[in-house]
Amino acid sequence: MTLNVNEIFYSIQGESSFSGTPCIFIRLTGCNLRCSYCDTRYACDEGTVLSLDEVLRRIALFPCSLVEVTGGEPLLQQNTPKLLRKLLRLGYKVLVETNGSMNIEAIDKRCIRIVDIKCPSSGEADMNDLGNLKRLTGKDELKFVIGCRSDYEFAKDLVLSPEIMNLKIKPPLFSPVMNKLKPKRLAAWILEDHLNVRLQVQLHKVIWGNRRGV
Repeated sequence: MTLNVNEIFYSIQGESSFSGTPCIFIRLTGCNLRCSYCDTRYACDEGTVLSLDEVLRRIALFPCSLVEVTGGEPLLQQNTPKLLRKLLRLGYKVLVETNGSMNIEAIDKRCIRIVDIKCPSSGEADMNDLGNLKRLTGKDELKFVIGCRSDYEFAKDLVLSPEIMNLKIKPPLFSPVMNKLKPKRLAAWILEDHLNVRLQVQLHKVIWGNRRGV
């Protein structure tokens, strides 16, 4: 059993409610979307085919129990669910970041599923599988990447909809597109509307800039 792997690295988790926590990242190759603000376009094509055992061997070199499987879009590869189950059996806490266009039922519910809902400026909002909202558990997270006021209004309307208001999940994540929307402007909008959301910035970029492998 193999996976096409773009990179494996150890860093500080830059996003989600785990922001600031040391984490091992397994970035898989391939994505079915082409978002306008994508900062990992290299993951669409570049990769090395590795056995699942080799992936596990490489991450075992790092003294860390938190692992994130990301992409690209990790659900494009049929062996991703098998990797997740192996990680869980080994005792890792597993985060899976998905672009929200594919059914998340393939992801073991013991994982923490971070589901991105694409806003209009991404150019991919039509690809959202909003059926995933019904598939979320209390440990999962929703993420909105926001580049402009219309993105914010789109995200706000969804957050205030019964489909999300009735979910027993953590406050949704609102993340400004770096160099396009200032965090303080997004913060002002959130405070004006008294939204129960979590503003996040990409902490890894604050620390290291827009670099690979961090």
